[in-house]
Amino acid sequence: MDTYIYDLIPKEEFERVKYIPTIPEWMEWLPQQYGSLPALSENGNTITYQEMADRIARRRAFINGLGLKKGAHIAIFDRNSQNAIELFFAITSAGYVGIILPATLPAPAVVGSCMKFDVEVLFVRDEFKPLTEGLKIPILPADSIADEKAPVAKVDKDEPAAIFFTGGTTGTPKGVVLPHRALMRGGFNGIFAPGPQLGIQREIAILPLSHVFGLIRGTMGLFYKGGLLFTCEDMKATIGKIPMMRPTCLVLVPGLCEVLIGLTKMYGPQFLGGSLKTIISGAANVPPRLQVEFEKLGVNLCAGYGMTETANLTTANANVKEKPTSIGKLYPGQEAKIVDGELWIKGDNLFLGYYKDEANTKATLTEDGWIKTGDLARVDEDGFYYIVGRIKNLIILSNGENVSPESIEELFYQNPLVRDCLVSEGEQDGTPCIAIDILPQMAAFDGKPWEEVVATMEEIVHQVNEKLPSYERVAKISVRKEDFKRTGSMKVARNQN
Repeated sequence: MDTYIYDLIPKEEFERVKYIPTIPEWMEWLPQQYGSLPALSENGNTITYQEMADRIARRRAFINGLGLKKGAHIAIFDRNSQNAIELFFAITSAGYVGIILPATLPAPAVVGSCMKFDVEVLFVRDEFKPLTEGLKIPILPADSIADEKAPVAKVDKDEPAAIFFTGGTTGTPKGVVLPHRALMRGGFNGIFAPGPQLGIQREIAILPLSHVFGLIRGTMGLFYKGGLLFTCEDMKATIGKIPMMRPTCLVLVPGLCEVLIGLTKMYGPQFLGGSLKTIISGAANVPPRLQVEFEKLGVNLCAGYGMTETANLTTANANVKEKPTSIGKLYPGQEAKIVDGELWIKGDNLFLGYYKDEANTKATLTEDGWIKTGDLARVDEDGFYYIVGRIKNLIILSNGENVSPESIEELFYQNPLVRDCLVSEGEQDGTPCIAIDILPQMAAFDGKPWEEVVATMEEIVHQVNEKLPSYERVAKISVRKEDFKRTGSMKVARNQN
C-alpha cells in the first residue's frame, strides 16, 4: 500500500485518530478527544470543543422539536458564522439532511432552490430574511437554540447527510447528495498535511461553507484534528485581520492566493501573522509561480484535486517543488483508474447521485460504483496524477484532432509573467484556429508601456508554440487589460460572454 498520505503527519498522531463513518458518532468523539481545546472563535468569543458539542446538542433539541420526519431536508441561509456551523452539525447529527445555501443567492434563487431540493425548514440570518419572501415553509432565525440538550441520532453511513450545489456555472445547478460516509471520509482526509497537526492548527473559514472545499476541508478537516477555526462573515474584513488571528494554515482557491501575495508585497511578510506554514489550494489550476512566491515566504503551498461528487478530497500533492503541476496522490479510502484518458474514482467518498436527476446520475456513476469525473488525466512513474483537461472542453479541429485547452494553458502558467489565460477555439481569416486570451502579471512590468507588455506576451506564445505539435499551436492572441469573468470559486469562466 502506498503510504504517501499517511506519512505526511507523525506516526504517533496518526495512531490517535480514526475514520468515523457517521456525523453523529463523530459529534460524540470530538469532545471526548479534544474537550478543553479551543474549537471556534467569532468576534473575539472563543468556545471549546465541549462547549461547541453542548451547543450543537441544544440545537438538535430545537430541531427535533419541529416534528419533522427523520431524513427531512433542512436548509441554512447564512454567512460563514458560528450559527451556520453549529446548525449544520446539529441537523446532520440529528438524522436530517443539511443544505447550506450560498450567501450570494438572490431572492428568486433562494425560493427556487428550496423548492427544487424539497426543503421543509429554512434557518436564516436576519439580514437575509427579506430574500425568503414567497416561501411557504417555516422560516426560523439562524440563532435558534433550545435550553435542553438532545442526544445524537442513530444513522447508517450510507444515509444522505447533505446536498451541495454543483454545475451552476454551466447550466442549471445540480444537487449532489453526499452520504455520511462520504462527508466523514472527506473530513478524515483533511487531517493530512505536512508536519504535526493535532491540537495546534489555527485556520480561518474564508471559503464559503456552501462549497465542499470550505465545509469539508476548511471546517471538518480542522475539527477532526482539534484545531481552532475563526469564522468569517465578511471575507475582506477577515483577511485584514490575518496578522491578529495568526493562522498556521489557510484553505484557499488560487485567486485568493493571488490576493494574499499582493497583500504581503504591500504590507510585508508580517501580514501573514508569523505562524503560517501551509496553504491548501484547489478548485482551480494552481500556477507554479504561486508556489515559488509562497516558498520565499516560508509557506508550503500544497495543491490537490477533488469534486463535489467525491466529497472534495481526492488527491493531495505535498511535493509541489518536485512535482509543480501534479495534483498528487490518492487520499485513503478510494481507488482510481484511467479509462480512455478519463479519470474514474471509486471509494466510500462518493456521492449517492444527483437529487431527483436520474439521467445525470446514470451518466456519471457506473453500475459497479465508479464515478466518471469528466477530467482527462495521466499518472507518472511515481504514482502522481496530473489533470490534462476536461472532456467537455475539448476542441475538435477540422482535421479530427482533439485539443485540450487546459494542457496548453498549463504551459503558459509555468511562465511567471502570465497571471491567467484562457485557450479556446477561435477564427482567423475565416478559418478555425486555436486562440488565447492572456492576462499579464502587470506588477512584473513596473509601468512599462503597453506595447512592451503585448510584445512580451506574443514572445511567450511563440516560445510555447515551439513545444507544441503544429495542430495545437496558438494562432490568435488577445492580451487583456481587465480581469476575466470568474466563477464563484474564482476560476476563469470558460464562457466569457
